[in-house]
Amino acid sequence: MDLNEITAKISDVISSGADFDNTVKFDFGDIGKLFIDGANSAVSNDDGDADATISVDFDDFKKLAQGQMDPMMAFMQGKLKVSGDMSVAMKLQGLFSSMS
Repeated sequence: MDLNEITAKISDVISSGADFDNTVKFDFGDIGKLFIDGANSAVSNDDGDADATISVDFDDFKKLAQGQMDPMMAFMQGKLKVSGDMSVAMKLQGLFSSMS
């Protein structure tokens, strides 16, 4: 699964009425970014200001999205770093469960 496929999949989840009304940006380093604007049901690869920014390796993100890695464990192990509003990052667990 590449960044375009993940962007499309999350876009489907967000547009189908997922309970997420914040903005979050995933920073995958050289791979790119994933920007989710839940209030406007928009998902892109833009680099905009977000309520929370999550820095994570792209392979680890795929494991999170597929339910193969626990988000809390990833955070505790330093595989996932959050800057900004931590409560927004916590809301993503429901979004990940909709993807897997």
